[in-house]
Parts: sequence; structure tokens; C-alpha cells
Amino acid sequence: MGKLLENLNITLGIGLALALALMAGVHAEIISAEAVLRWLHVFFGVVWIGLLYYFNFVQIPTMPAIPAELKPAVSKHIAPNALFYFRWGAAFTVLTGALLAWVKNYLVEALTLQDGFELIGIGMWLALIMAFNVWFIIWPNQQRALGLVEADDASKAKSARTAMLASRTNTALSIPMLYAMATYQTLGS
Repeated sequence: MGKLLENLNITLGIGLALALALMAGVHAEIISAEAVLRWLHVFFGVVWIGLLYYFNFVQIPTMPAIPAELKPAVSKHIAPNALFYFRWGAAFTVLTGALLAWVKNYLVEALTLQDGFELIGIGMWLALIMAFNVWFIIWPNQQRALGLVEADDASKAKSARTAMLASRTNTALSIPMLYAMATYQTLGS
């Protein structure tokens, strides 16, 4: 079993197989597009927000204490991989969330903040703002800061700060966003 779990793709496949077995074996009668979309939405949300919190709670505060000769291990290897899952986690969270709202017939009502849909709508707008930050502010700036695209040292430093501030903005927005999403579900949507 240890050999299987050494490979991330096999580990994810095992997790997926176990989830499908659980769906088929325990709740086959209630599996629906809504249930699958909600599950995927939560999964991708955990990937996205988990990495957001990793960057803000671990990587950003730790980087100043890392000796200069060791920093390339993070900036050339760890950060680019983490940013890949971070941005695609954001994209798939938003996509599955929008599909879920569409399947539940409240996408337009939520996005236009109609009566009874304000809470989920605010959560959706916060998530859209955060995803915009990921793809159009954080990622382009991180590419320069990490040297994935050409930039001089001054541009790299400015880009690193811009990416960090956008990431901190997302951290702040994630708290009310998560409240809105969880509370809307708790209220019995």
C-alpha cells in the first residue's frame, strides 16, 4: 500500500474510487447532479482555499527566515507547483459553484442579489472577485516574481509585493465568503 500512496495520482484515484463506492453503496438512491456538483465544489474549494491559507499562513511568513541559498527550492520548485493547483482550484471551484447554482435554479437570482438569495449571492461575488485576483493579479505577478517570465529585479520585487497584497486580500475575503456559503447551506437552500 505504501508504494501506491507514494504516487499522488494513484492516491487521488484511490480517493475517487472510495468516494464512488460510498456513493454507490450507501447513497445510490440520492446521487444526483446536484450532489456530485456540491461534492466537487467543496473538493475544489478545499484545494483553492487550502493553498491560499498555505501561502498566507506558512510560505509568506516563513520566506524571510529561509537562507538565501535555499530560497530557490521554494521559488523554482514548490511555489510554481502550488500556484498551478491554486489557480486551477480557483477556476474549478467557481465553475462547479456556478453549475451547482444553475442546477438548483438560483444562479441569476444569486448574482443579482434578489430577495432570499443575498447571502449566497454575496458569497458568489466574493468568490468571483477572489478568482479574478488569482488569475489576473496574483498569477501574472507571481510569474514575474518567481522568474518564470523575464523581469528585472525592481519589477520582481514590485510584483512580489503586489501578489502578496492580492493574496492577503483574498485571505480577508475568504472569511466572509466561507461564512456566506456555509450559512446559506445551513439555512436549508
